[in-house]
Amino acid sequence: MTYLWLKTVHVLSATVLFGTGVGSMYYFFRANRSGEPRLIAATARHLVLADWVFTTPAAVVQPVTGLWMLSLSGVPLSSRWVWASLMLFVYVGACWIPAVVLQLRMRRMAESALEAGGLLPPAYAVYLRIWIGLGVLALPAMLVIFWLMVVKPS
Repeated sequence: MTYLWLKTVHVLSATVLFGTGVGSMYYFFRANRSGEPRLIAATARHLVLADWVFTTPAAVVQPVTGLWMLSLSGVPLSSRWVWASLMLFVYVGACWIPAVVLQLRMRRMAESALEAGGLLPPAYAVYLRIWIGLGVLALPAMLVIFWLMVVKPS
């Protein structure tokens, strides 16, 4: 019963992690296409909040439930699919952490532009390109992690 409960929590948190990531990328990308600091600032505020409320807890739950299920099932940590999943999870985290830092900076830039009634600074476009690049790098890794979790290739 414990294993099935853990598996349910693991699948749900993976879904939240992936869904929040893809949804955030979509909405922030769309807001930035508008070029309007008011819309960008509001979307960035929601994006940062979603990362704290949904993404961060799910990112913590994933390895905890995954490792606990491995322990209960007797699957060794040295299994290739487990090792690959963990390495990809670390890789995704290495993309996500700087993306969050960029989101915070871009939110401040958009809020400052809104308060000043001006345009976004040139650095904003650079940060946005890096943020998109990090998302593009992380997305395929997340898909591979899902595949590894479902197929568990030997």
